[in-house]
Amino acid sequence: MNPKICLHARFLPIAALLCTFFLMVSCGDSGNSSHSTSRPKIALIMKSLANEFFKTMGEGAEKHHSENADQYDLIVNGIKNESDVSAQVDMVEQMMSRGVDAIVIAPADSKALIPVLKRASDAGILVVNIDNKLDSEILRDLDMNLPFVGPDNRDGARMVGEVVAQQLQENDEVAIIEGITTTFNAIQRRLGFEDAMRAGGMKVVSKQSGYWEMERANNVASAMLSEHKNLRALLCANDSMALGAAAAVRAAGLEGKVLVAGFDNISAVRPLISNGEMIATADQHGDKLAAFGIQAALDILSGGVKTEVQKTDVDLVTRDTLTR
Repeated sequence: MNPKICLHARFLPIAALLCTFFLMVSCGDSGNSSHSTSRPKIALIMKSLANEFFKTMGEGAEKHHSENADQYDLIVNGIKNESDVSAQVDMVEQMMSRGVDAIVIAPADSKALIPVLKRASDAGILVVNIDNKLDSEILRDLDMNLPFVGPDNRDGARMVGEVVAQQLQENDEVAIIEGITTTFNAIQRRLGFEDAMRAGGMKVVSKQSGYWEMERANNVASAMLSEHKNLRALLCANDSMALGAAAAVRAAGLEGKVLVAGFDNISAVRPLISNGEMIATADQHGDKLAAFGIQAALDILSGGVKTEVQKTDVDLVTRDTLTR
């Protein structure tokens, strides 16, 4: 059977579930639809809802709101494709026109979202940056002091890379499948993987972007496996891409010979970690990440101190941790 057909068939239920979620959250306000002027209105704007990680993030936001519905109103939104920066810019503008008090955003691009967020900030809307950090130099040049809530992506990727390195020999060849290269978290995860490979004495023979997407990563991984016959590992900057890479390894008949690692700990990769098709991933707790960002916004709106960086947890996930 065509490997791409197998890939789509295997993950069709997940895609259907995420489409359902997209329809649910894109409708607008969650919880009580009547807005009181005594309650702040907070908008959560995420990246691709085709990625299970952001489905989990949205669910975390909904849970936080259900537990604190008397404190604020919530609007949850997300773009369909991770690379559709213009759609996310449009969402920010829509939230500005709806008069929200705060925007909590996981930006699709670390630079391209800054102009519209600058306009929101100048209009008196509090902006809280989560997950993917906005470019520090541009923010400084524009005199924008935006709080960031999120994990140390480089450290998380380094932990994953170290697990891979323990299974390899010095001078073994590895490849990195990056996220969108203009995003801060993609850069940091690549650097973390490189840190671990350098420390272990491995050779990084290829670095290419899979644009955070399963199918594109599947194509990239297939090409890497064809070009580099001695490849021993594929380090993927998120789990969606790791799923694509694992399918490419399977299609090439290289299970057990080429290790696959990811980042995010979405539920779809846990069976692969359990059966050895993937060796490790990192859990940055997307559900908590959204809640922390919303809570940071609420604290600031109520007169609290605007903390520049709030570091959140990232944990290593392997077969051993899954069985504990």
